[in-house]
Amino acid sequence: MPITEKLTLVFYLLNIVSAIVVIFLERRNVAATWAWLMVLLFLPGFGFLLYLVLGQSLRRRRIFKVKEEEIKAIEERVTKQKKQLHKEEITYNDPESARFQDMIYMNLSSNYAIYTQDNAVEIYTEGQSKFTSLIQSIEQAKDHIHLLYYIVRHDSIGKKILEALISKAREGVQVRVLYDHVGSSGLHRDFIKQLKEVGGEVRAFFPSRIPYVNIRLNYRNHRKLVIIDGTHGFIGGFNIGDEYLGLDKHLGYWRDSHLKITGSAVHMMQARFILDWNLSSPSRIEFPSPAYFPAPQKEGSIGMQIVTSGPTSEWQSIKNGYLKMIHSAKESIYIQTPYFIPDDSLLAALKISALSGVDVRIMLPSKSDHMMIYWASHSYLGELLASGVRCYLYEKGFLHAKVMTIDGKVSSIGSANIDIRSFKLNFEINAFIYDSATTSQLNESFFLDAINCREVTLDEYDNQPFTSRIKESLARLLSPIL
Repeated sequence: MPITEKLTLVFYLLNIVSAIVVIFLERRNVAATWAWLMVLLFLPGFGFLLYLVLGQSLRRRRIFKVKEEEIKAIEERVTKQKKQLHKEEITYNDPESARFQDMIYMNLSSNYAIYTQDNAVEIYTEGQSKFTSLIQSIEQAKDHIHLLYYIVRHDSIGKKILEALISKAREGVQVRVLYDHVGSSGLHRDFIKQLKEVGGEVRAFFPSRIPYVNIRLNYRNHRKLVIIDGTHGFIGGFNIGDEYLGLDKHLGYWRDSHLKITGSAVHMMQARFILDWNLSSPSRIEFPSPAYFPAPQKEGSIGMQIVTSGPTSEWQSIKNGYLKMIHSAKESIYIQTPYFIPDDSLLAALKISALSGVDVRIMLPSKSDHMMIYWASHSYLGELLASGVRCYLYEKGFLHAKVMTIDGKVSSIGSANIDIRSFKLNFEINAFIYDSATTSQLNESFFLDAINCREVTLDEYDNQPFTSRIKESLARLLSPIL
């Protein structure tokens, strides 16, 4: 048999094996299944390699290392709070939060997201104030600094943060830095070397074992977390890099949302960091430990849950939180997201809300850092507009905020975009906030941003150029695996 025929046969057999895995073993979403079958059909051989790198599922794998006593301790707290919710024994600092008790219960039972209401928050919407506050917090650290980012760059702001970390490590403060190996693929070795030389620890999440080949390329740690001394922490959308200060010439001004949190919710952020660290490092952090979970001081009165999700999760907890918020809305739903590729359930929920008379508004960037995702996002605007959703395109710079508010009463800020990647593939973390004052502040920011937006009308969308429709249609086909 000629060599070309042998190769053809091998590619054909590989495609059959891949198709069997996709259809019968993985039990994927139907849309994702068809998308992968298209890839296997049109890219024989190469499609199989893509599937090995991008298509493997982690859902049934237990990769996080948690001891029996640690599981028992958190389960006892969850069980106790469930009973309190059932018996309506919790007195809410914001009476409006009682309306969302079923959502609190859902996050608690599906994600072990303990509800706390002794928290204070500061909101950052631009990079300068966020990084200034972060560096000040690092400089004031007494015991430990835990830092996790999807992207860490060794540019001007990266070097400033590195200098602050090195200074604290020299003082004897424990410094641990965890970065995503793909998101921070350009991170200079000097960053890691300099911090390690003074006693800091640096680890990569899901690193490549073979140069230039990462079989977990599709599963990335997209979280942005900093915890200082177990007393306060940062969570949101900003990574570490000059572009987040608006210094990227193409993207320009960078509009994002981030929180500084003080209170018991920080313990939930700490627990998440420790789990991710223990997965990535041979030097395990033992918990619970008083050093990492100090008794919180009374700082505020804001109710909050820290909710996480990832490809190993039994439930898509952040997406379910979004859905619960949307279904609970009676007056308004305001959303800001850089990437908008909803699944059928979320898309239907938004359309039903708009058709029911809820004021639904979605804000997207008018420019994109990922063109395929940009066209896929815009492909959903037509049916949203037809149902009464108002759509805005942010034109001042690049919109990277991941924010949802409901009725001016409850809100969510974190790392998760409204797209299938964030719901199913990435490791994400969001703060769900049950506080009218905080949510009203976020609504004010939304309407200030709207001044720098162009509102898209249904007539405008229906009359867009034919080439735009083709781009949207092609991107939409691949949206389940983008």
